[in-house]
Amino acid sequence: MWQSYLNGLLVAFGLIMAIGTQNAYVLAQSLRREHHLSVALLCIVCDAVLVAAGVFGLANVLAHNPTLLAVARWGGVMFLLWYGSKALRRAVSPQSLQQGDADGQRSRRAVLLTALAVTLLNPHVYLDTVLLIGSLGAQQAEPGAYVAGAASASLLWFSTLAIGAAWLAPWLARPATWRLLDLMVAVMMFSIAVQLIRTA
Repeated sequence: MWQSYLNGLLVAFGLIMAIGTQNAYVLAQSLRREHHLSVALLCIVCDAVLVAAGVFGLANVLAHNPTLLAVARWGGVMFLLWYGSKALRRAVSPQSLQQGDADGQRSRRAVLLTALAVTLLNPHVYLDTVLLIGSLGAQQAEPGAYVAGAASASLLWFSTLAIGAAWLAPWLARPATWRLLDLMVAVMMFSIAVQLIRTA
């Protein structure tokens, strides 16, 4: 159980820590203190629902098709190795997160609708969360624990961005911080890939 939980935690952390539109939006709202807790909660819930849909939807299909299971496993290995390599490349030439100026306080509804668009209209959310995390989770001994681990990663990450944005801002503006994060992402991705290869 704990191995499945840890796998979900590490894979999800590796995917959500990279600088992206969702992270940038959550951080921007947090620095502005503009409905930032609601935005973080929305992102956490969306991630949990998408991961669960991917894990439990794919688990049922893969359980009855060994060929698809093998394709999912080796596809996951290739993606993890590619993603880890990409993180290493970013670590060589990292970029800091640039924060734009606020244009004035917006309504909670407008902020949350934008957060939904940033989250659900990004094709990478389906590739990463539903297909990649889902296919890896469907192969776990305890898929439910894996989903809990992935949801925990989302909860920890977005809570940290929302609550600690003002404190984190000086560090997030430093390329060295993202170099370290990208190196950690690469190690996580390579570790999970090796584990999948060993269980093949």
